[in-house]
Amino acid sequence: MENRGFLEKLYQGEFDKALFNICHGSQISDKARAVQNAYMVLSSEYSPRALEEKGELPEELWEKLKETGMFALTIPESYGGMGLNLSDYLSIIEVAAGADMALAIIPLAHHSIGLKGLILYGSANQKKEYLPPAATGETIFAFALTEPATGSDAKHIKTFAQRSQDGSHYILNGTKTYITNGGYAGALTVFAQMDRSKPGFMGAFIVETGWEGVEIGKDMPKMGLTLSSTTPIRFKDVKVPVKNLIGKPGDGFKIAMTCLNYGRLGLAAASNGLMAQSAKEMLERAHQRRQFGVPISQFELVQEKILNAQVNAFLSKAITAFTAGMLERDPLVRVAIESSHAKLFSTTRAWDVLYDALQIHGGSGYLKTLPYEKRLRDFRVTTVFEGTTEIHSIYPPLFLIRSMTKASKGYGGRWALILKSAFRLTKRLSMGHAYDHSVLEKARKKAFRGIRRVRWMLLAGLIYYGKDVVKREFFLKRVTDLSLQVFILISAFAYIDKLRLEGRNIWYCLDCLKYYLAEVDSSASSPSRIRPNLKEKLHHKVFNGLKPPTP
Repeated sequence: MENRGFLEKLYQGEFDKALFNICHGSQISDKARAVQNAYMVLSSEYSPRALEEKGELPEELWEKLKETGMFALTIPESYGGMGLNLSDYLSIIEVAAGADMALAIIPLAHHSIGLKGLILYGSANQKKEYLPPAATGETIFAFALTEPATGSDAKHIKTFAQRSQDGSHYILNGTKTYITNGGYAGALTVFAQMDRSKPGFMGAFIVETGWEGVEIGKDMPKMGLTLSSTTPIRFKDVKVPVKNLIGKPGDGFKIAMTCLNYGRLGLAAASNGLMAQSAKEMLERAHQRRQFGVPISQFELVQEKILNAQVNAFLSKAITAFTAGMLERDPLVRVAIESSHAKLFSTTRAWDVLYDALQIHGGSGYLKTLPYEKRLRDFRVTTVFEGTTEIHSIYPPLFLIRSMTKASKGYGGRWALILKSAFRLTKRLSMGHAYDHSVLEKARKKAFRGIRRVRWMLLAGLIYYGKDVVKREFFLKRVTDLSLQVFILISAFAYIDKLRLEGRNIWYCLDCLKYYLAEVDSSASSPSRIRPNLKEKLHHKVFNGLKPPTP
């Protein structure tokens, strides 16, 4: 259990100070900054609306993307890539998504999920063969897991790989669907069952799209992201060389879940970029637009939308930085809970922010001449990508319960599990220090109260519901909501600690954290009260002091 993530350890009674302090700050490398700048210059040359109407990438844009290094970002330098760390990569995704989500999704899918299994688990020969052309953009990668009848229940996919009689290759049959980059891809990471008697005993295979028996379907008409290619893919008696199996037989499910951690974090970074960009544009619009003789920035309900965008962008940045820090130290660390929380919070909050951005622009926001309706359409699928919002609303406690059950195997039945779990869930926790700043100390205390409640709820759920606890989705969602609040608070003060060590001015971050704390405290307030709640009291002070972060 040495590669447990921070929250898994936390709820099992261990506050890992090393993982807490590994949170990444705001600094990025000069190489990443150069890519950001080059990409922004490039993206400004192409209208997102015009690209959408065309429906595919012009050849000259493909070549320019290759020149900027967008397909080489996470590939090690020894294979022709740029060798950027995860935080550098995510900072580029933030900027790219803020400019045009439809264009950003192409390199995002290539790096975050398409290539990730090969980079993390591939053999030296596999990397030598496939990573150099992937770095140049000659070979775009896609991730082929989802099937027509199987989405989040990945263990029960139908695609099957049968070893040939001479042992030289696997015979692959099945159908995948909703494959991002499907029509652009030269290679796929394909997941298939390897033993029909053992669902989940899967393999991860590198499959070239030009091989006989690989049939790429037509692009699927979509609500948004029309610039990206989304296709079904059919495999009919495809001969996959044994050397193209990533890892060992049976490793496929583990590889898929690891890749999805990175995919979820990529979506969180994209969400953060869009929220930061929207916050900037909303504030500019609110100062320019006048109604009833005053700028609409003077109206409280408009201010609230702008504040929410800024605060949510900061919180998304913090939880992404916290999770990225862990993965940079150990690329295989189990951050299933953290990546699930990051994806759930960032995509749902960004959807609200994009909705509010259109709202603040009024009637003009509904027109296709401005970017807001397109951003909504492009972004909508993120609450379905990499596990739906509903799945992530119950997944963290399910993961913890299954982890505890696995750790207690061989100790007896239900009550043995409860007793062993009780020992872990009631262990005393300490961070080791208090904060000298009132906002940080309030966040710390609230986080630790939340930790105790999550641990108590997990134990109570095991006692009250028994084995049926995994079916009690309303209960599981309440645990997730509380755990997410804990994670946001811990990530926020960990991120602020890092910024302070970097010598950064943290007043903006403290105001964002203060506003979030007020939101949490005010959520329990009665709507019938006359006097303003804590969030309303704080509103004007924070709004007048905040400026939108640079996207």
